[in-house]
Amino acid sequence: MKFKVLAVATSAFALAACGGGEKNAADSAAAAAPADAAPAMAAPAAGAVAAMPVTGTSHTVNMIGDEKGYRFEPAEITVKAGDGIKFVSVKGGPHNVAFDPATAGASVAQITANMPESSGELTSKMLVTDGDSFVMSFGGIAAGTYNVICTPHQAMNMVMKITVQ
Repeated sequence: MKFKVLAVATSAFALAACGGGEKNAADSAAAAAPADAAPAMAAPAAGAVAAMPVTGTSHTVNMIGDEKGYRFEPAEITVKAGDGIKFVSVKGGPHNVAFDPATAGASVAQITANMPESSGELTSKMLVTDGDSFVMSFGGIAAGTYNVICTPHQAMNMVMKITVQ
């Protein structure tokens, strides 16, 4: 008889310790938090912007690596808001286009949105094969001068300036 009372008492104590009380309420609150957070995660990030189309003139910038060095041709270009630049890997790839965050200012989100297949904030996809290209719109980008580099060839001074009017 003492054994049964001890067994029942031990079981009751174990159930009380494992199954209830404030710990269970905390677990329920923690379980509810992800459900509450799910809609916020699905919503677009604050400041997210849509890509703008090219509505003006199209310009071409060649990306070259040869016996003369690594460079953008032209190394300086002026465009109007709405113009587009076609970046073409001519030789010596892989090449990409990466805007300097220090000069991007308030246009970071728009620059990133306007780069097709962006590989990250302010950085284009990698152009691997000669002839690879992409077109970037300068629609919605604030007037100013933007410094640009080719990340793989930054040490070889492959840089350019884009002025948006």
